Parts: sequence; C-alpha cells; structure tokens
Amino acid sequence: MRDIEDLIQKAVELQSNGLITAQIADELNVSRETVIWLLTRSKKEETTPAPKDISVNWNSIGKSAKRLHDVSLALCDMVLETLEKTNTEVDVVVGIAANGIPLASMIAYELGADLAIYHRKGQDIVKAGHRGTISRNFGSVAGKNCVIVDDVITTGSTSMEVIEQLREMDAKPRVVVVLVDKKGVDTIYNVPIQSLVRIARLD
Repeated sequence: MRDIEDLIQKAVELQSNGLITAQIADELNVSRETVIWLLTRSKKEETTPAPKDISVNWNSIGKSAKRLHDVSLALCDMVLETLEKTNTEVDVVVGIAANGIPLASMIAYELGADLAIYHRKGQDIVKAGHRGTISRNFGSVAGKNCVIVDDVITTGSTSMEVIEQLREMDAKPRVVVVLVDKKGVDTIYNVPIQSLVRIARLD
C-alpha cells in the first residue's frame, strides 16, 4: 500500500508542477488511466478499482551514465540480432522524448547511426488529430531504416504513433527496442518489439 501512496504523492506533485496526464504517465511509467485513478484517489473521492497496471521505476539505471551505457549495449545486441535476420542496416535511431533519448543517444553512437528525436504531443492534442513530430535539430529519417527506442511500452499507443509518423515520412521502422514491455506483444504494426524485460500477467 505504501508504494501506491508514494505514486499518488508523485502524481499530485507532477500535476502541481504543470505536467499533463500523458507527461505524468511517462514520468511514472504507468498508463494514463492509472494516472487519472491516482489523481482521483488523492482527492479522496470515491473511485473505481485500480486499473491493472504496473509501475516501473528504472531510476537506479537512469541516474548512472555507466549503467545507461551498459544497458544500451544490451539493447544494441538485441537490435543487431533482430536486423541480422533481414540483413538490414541501421541508418537512424529514433529516441522518444523524454525517457527514450538517453538510451537512443548511446545506441546510435554504438551502432554508428544518426540520431533522431520524436516529441510527443499531449493527450488532448492527440485526440484532436495532431500527433508528435520528429525534431528538425537532429537526424533526418526520410527513406531510412529506423530503430525506435523508448523506456517502457505500456499500451503501445506511442509506438504506434511513431511507426505511423515514420511511414508517412517514407522511413522504414525496423524494430522497437525498450527496457520494459508491459503490453507483452511481439510486434506493433508489423514491427518487431525487443525488450530487456517483458511483463506477463497470469490472470
């Protein structure tokens, strides 16, 4: 129960600092529905049962450049293993802001690839039909083989959004690589998913 109270406190703190639901979900590595539940519960309102979700705290990796580098090497190995099957080279590594960027930077360096950054939009903006963008300050993705990097897959919606955007830009998403896969699928939009850890529910 203490972990839930900590999550509630963190969610409230992030909201008071101006973060929106999608940003809080990214920071806490939980679904947006879980964030709404946490914020509702903080107000002591009557709530529905907690969503089936798992909070992922990878702070022990994120606070250490050496650990990030070591984990990035493991993710690189998984990327190369996946692409070897199709004899495909990596041109660009696309980091999903904000948590995917440190990993993507190191992976791009190790693979000798360009680095691109995908900025997500807020949930309300996405509902209105606007999606995130590839930053113009980093590598170009048009016509290139891309590896997508994020920290956690919860519902897969962000990965789907990035894959769609890359395809619209004539890029070729080849693999999505993450630290933790909470969704537990092998592919998203026919793009393989590779993760260091996969969460499996036994319902």
